Amino acid sequence: MTAEGKTGGLTLAAEDAEDLEIISARLQDAVAKVKDLVYLPKSQRFAALFNRFRWEGEEDTRVRAGLTFARVLSAKAQNLRREAPEAVVSLLAIRFTAKGEEDPGGEVELVFAGGGALKLEVECIEAELADISGEWAALGRPAHEA
Repeated sequence: MTAEGKTGGLTLAAEDAEDLEIISARLQDAVAKVKDLVYLPKSQRFAALFNRFRWEGEEDTRVRAGLTFARVLSAKAQNLRREAPEAVVSLLAIRFTAKGEEDPGGEVELVFAGGGALKLEVECIEAELADISGEWAALGRPAHEA
């Protein structure tokens, strides 16, 4: 589902793997500080703040965006420097692996450049991506090796 946010920016919700692929595409090459990736176990939520490249825009711009997941049972970081909270990571993709055909739960994996990952065990997919600022000029367009 797509809607205009308070800032006139993008707002997306995901309730299945197909929806999550759309959010993943919008967040490709988004950057965040390690300290802005937060798991809140008591409320079973994961929240992250990213500076995302606006792939849907006509000009090369970035915007501040919030990503949240509800019904998160656990979170595990792999190759992320938690002792360096100001370190910047670049998101490559978000993937979902289902537990089974009838079980809506599974593992959401946020894959970062350089081999880092965050793995979220979820009861089901319940995610939201929302732009929370105006846009600004990007220093350049992200490029990937073929």
